[in-house]
Amino acid sequence: MERLWGLLQRAQQLSPRSSQTVYQRVEGPQKGHLEEEEEDGEETLAHFCPMELKGPEPLGSRPRQPNLIPWAAAGRRAAPYLVLTALLIFTGAFLLGYVAFRGSCQTCGDSVLVVSEDVNYEPDLDFHRGTLYWSDLQAMFLQFLGEGRLEDTIRQTSLRERVAGSAGMAALTQDIRAALSRQKLDHVWTDTHYVGLQFPDPAHPNTLHWVDEAGKVGEQLPLEDPDVYCPYSAIGNVTGELVYAHYGRPEDLQDLRARGVDPAGRLLLVRVGVISFAQKVHLGTGDPYTPGFPSFNQTQFPPVASSGLPSIPAQPITADIASRLLRKLKGPVAPQEWQGSLLGSPYHLGPGPGLRLAVNNHRTSTPINNIFGCIEGRSEPDHYVVIGAQRDAWGPGAAKSAVGTAILLELVRTFSSMVSNGFRPRRSLLFISWDGGDFGSVGSTEWLEGYLSVLHLKAVVYVSLDNAVLGDDKFHAKTSPLLTSLIESVLKQVDSPNHSGQTLYEQVVFTNPSWDAEVIRPLPMDSSAYSFTAFVGVPAVEFSFVEDDQAYPFLHTKEDTYENLHKVLQGRLPAVAQAVAQLAGQLLIRLSHDRLLPLDFGRYGDVVLRHIGNLNEFSGDLKARGLTLQWVYSARGDYIRAAEKLRQEIYSSEERDERLTRMYNVRIMRVEFYFLSQYVSPADSPFRHIFMGRGDHTLGALLDHLRLLRSNSSGTPGATSSAVFQESRFRRQLALLTWTLQGAANALSGDVWNIDNNF
Repeated sequence: MERLWGLLQRAQQLSPRSSQTVYQRVEGPQKGHLEEEEEDGEETLAHFCPMELKGPEPLGSRPRQPNLIPWAAAGRRAAPYLVLTALLIFTGAFLLGYVAFRGSCQTCGDSVLVVSEDVNYEPDLDFHRGTLYWSDLQAMFLQFLGEGRLEDTIRQTSLRERVAGSAGMAALTQDIRAALSRQKLDHVWTDTHYVGLQFPDPAHPNTLHWVDEAGKVGEQLPLEDPDVYCPYSAIGNVTGELVYAHYGRPEDLQDLRARGVDPAGRLLLVRVGVISFAQKVHLGTGDPYTPGFPSFNQTQFPPVASSGLPSIPAQPITADIASRLLRKLKGPVAPQEWQGSLLGSPYHLGPGPGLRLAVNNHRTSTPINNIFGCIEGRSEPDHYVVIGAQRDAWGPGAAKSAVGTAILLELVRTFSSMVSNGFRPRRSLLFISWDGGDFGSVGSTEWLEGYLSVLHLKAVVYVSLDNAVLGDDKFHAKTSPLLTSLIESVLKQVDSPNHSGQTLYEQVVFTNPSWDAEVIRPLPMDSSAYSFTAFVGVPAVEFSFVEDDQAYPFLHTKEDTYENLHKVLQGRLPAVAQAVAQLAGQLLIRLSHDRLLPLDFGRYGDVVLRHIGNLNEFSGDLKARGLTLQWVYSARGDYIRAAEKLRQEIYSSEERDERLTRMYNVRIMRVEFYFLSQYVSPADSPFRHIFMGRGDHTLGALLDHLRLLRSNSSGTPGATSSAVFQESRFRRQLALLTWTLQGAANALSGDVWNIDNNF
């Protein structure tokens, strides 16, 4: 043994290398495993474990071989392991080179955009790849998205009674929850809210009568249906002359006054459409009897009615009765855009004969149920990509809610199938079926009010499926500016439902090269998406296919049936619904699976610049009063610099650093929240967004106030104080707007030690 040890020492001295790689046999639980170590200098002997020693060969064995140098014998025994290691290294290098080549290929386009970096992903037999690329996810999604189920679900849903609070709605709620529970979802649950809803009183129906010049009540006019009414209408009897007011929007009433017809003290005849029944009488969303507060478990908050509740009665009537009323109107002829399709003489503005309207609706505490299903994300499970659709309807509601409900259920089924086949998003997907939508997005708003302190930290984006198919000529996206670039990208991936061989993007730019001017629209108040952005500060989008020449005529009526919708689309309803599902689904994939959130946080700099162009019109008037808008300009500049700084940080950061990625995503996903004014109360001014909200803190309110510099610069006798420019009010508005915008710039900059503004 001593001789062997000496030979080993001599072999070490003869070795020309100062260091060598040896394979050490590991004892214990990992016995038999060879571990590679890098040894240097004299330390080699201390750690070297000699290979197996053999005794004398038995008699009769083969002739003894010449003695080998001990280190050479050891190397010979280790040779198989060295060869195996070399093969492993070569294989690994080949695979790394292949992946690097795919990721850097400049001619492959979007097909190699890396969406997932989860090397542990184990796809099924249809997807034999270790890494999911955008093309892989597209193929998987489209494979499981079935067109037939969409059409069947739209038809079946439109045939079911689903008025909020009804027995039919309770049955549908159970069926949809059961359908979600059968899918591959991590969580399924229901939230119940007890809200104040108005319904007709069967014992005291609403009525409409002629009234003569002496004030005597005459003939009763038949109403459309005892079950048709305007929710949140004021209760009582009113008498007055008739005036035609188009759609009854604030701008319509202003136009009416400008044409010399005062609507005050008169009955207004307004058209169905453009805005919902609820919005024609309720300037808000959610339960108006608990404004700013959630309605959980019959909790009783201070009995304060919403300031948006109307003080006038309202009631729907039939087209026949509307024609009779229009023929009685005198006064100026209505402008061309106000002319409708009812037969008879041209529409006049009025006034006309006297009418007496009696409204006897009653308020009822009603339970409504929102249904939720969730697929948890693997890396950021506490960040939610939310998609929802209204479930309730007063009538058949085919376009209003059946289409959206069908697409929602189809997306749940599709993503569930993807999960069963190995897909797992980075962020959680939250699917929601809303109740109480026809009363003014009550279900969605109550949920937002209930979790206001949480959602702005967790909800990434909201995608609404309401009003998705109202035609097939034009495509509109009512959205936050943060989503505009992503929408453009996804439009290039979805085929047009009525232009063969074209994508939706190609269809749009064929008629208007400025695609965003053709497609992008502001979020309307009667959309569930509006409260997500204007109230909670979460970017949102609502898609709609519409007719080019007219609005869908049956929306918000009992004629909104599957048959009528199918007829308007000339049989293309399944294809258009399929296109919406593809669009929404691919948007969800990008938002839930991209490593870095694809939200264009620099876009708001352009939004501010566009509004500044409107403000600049009044800079001379303000200068004459010793006032300036310079603060807004400075805050906008700081926001632009903060956005560019964040872009540079992301560009130069280590791509696989998960800590940095999460930090960047948190800053990006909260950009919309930064534009909620922190200086007004959400209970008093719930829509705090300075660009899309309602109230004196908004940029729109500031612009309206500045217009008074021109319309009433010296003051008009009899004008109210609110109609005269007030310097103190202007200074407050400017401060609220400026500091909200400056706060957004500071927040986008990151940590306080990184803030570098020139304000």
